[in-house]
Amino acid sequence: MVLIPAHNEQDRIADAIQGLWRQTRRPDLIVVVADNCTDATAEIAVAHGAQVFATQGNTHKKAGALNQAIAWVLPHLEDRDLLLVQDADTVLNPWFSETAIGTFNRKVGAVGGVFYGEEGGGLLGLLQRMEFHRYAWELERTGGKAQVLTGTGTMFRARVLREVRAARRGGVLGGGNAYYSLASLTEDDEMTKAVKTLGYRAMSPAGCEVTTEVMPTLGKLWHQRLRWQRGALENLRDYGWTRVTARYFMQQFLMGFGALSFLVYLTYMVTYTTLYGWPGFSPFWTVIGLIFLVEKTVSVRRAGPRAVLVAALMIPEMLYDLFQHAVYFTSLWGLLRRSEEKWVAT
Repeated sequence: MVLIPAHNEQDRIADAIQGLWRQTRRPDLIVVVADNCTDATAEIAVAHGAQVFATQGNTHKKAGALNQAIAWVLPHLEDRDLLLVQDADTVLNPWFSETAIGTFNRKVGAVGGVFYGEEGGGLLGLLQRMEFHRYAWELERTGGKAQVLTGTGTMFRARVLREVRAARRGGVLGGGNAYYSLASLTEDDEMTKAVKTLGYRAMSPAGCEVTTEVMPTLGKLWHQRLRWQRGALENLRDYGWTRVTARYFMQQFLMGFGALSFLVYLTYMVTYTTLYGWPGFSPFWTVIGLIFLVEKTVSVRRAGPRAVLVAALMIPEMLYDLFQHAVYFTSLWGLLRRSEEKWVAT
């Protein structure tokens, strides 16, 4: 069974549904969770063979919509049954379901997708696709161990969802008393930590590729990444230091250290060059730079020749990195100040 939460997705819902019907292991049922829709999302979904579940009085965005829909379908599922949750702006590759089903065992509680960006969006879109390809490359190198069970497409055991709800109601997990947390800006990141806290593995194997939208403007990208980063930091604050979160804390520390180091280096080079001119040739730093360049280009080779060219130029990605660093420090500052981060549609 598949759940597709959708809010005014009339332009994209048909592609999402058709991608599911093209699966080598077709779903038994596709349910579009129409959340406060004012367009033709529901009608288009029905026309393409899906059933529609309309939320009632939901004020908790995607998490609230999914909680209502899961509560509706879960009583009809056995513990061993599988439930796929997919975003409406995403298309799964034809073998996603077959690969995910083959990945499950007693220790695996959920299988998430490996996301790639759709075409378009100019240079900004290309930079996002390069970022996603690097993430996929890293997943492949680590044996498909998921860092985040992406909302673009994740398959759960019904039993695991029941255990998550029981753990929330028993106070073992926070975030309300249902399935997805209502307290998190990034319910997918929080659900990943919930599944792992209960002792299950989360996987994102090669073969579970999904194609999702890229942000077309800097403004939309800023709001998306601010929500992702702030949500990740808040989830760590809420969970605290555990055997599950230790790795995530270290990742955030290294991210901050890397961002700060880059800014210090950039400031030093600008100041030095302004005062003394361009520094002379250094064999050591030339070798370091070449190693860095090779890693940058090799990691995006599957994204195509344009991606390799942009990676080789370095400057566009340096500017993109500065943007990401600004997101990180803004999120961290907001967390420390405990300012409210408002959800902005992207």
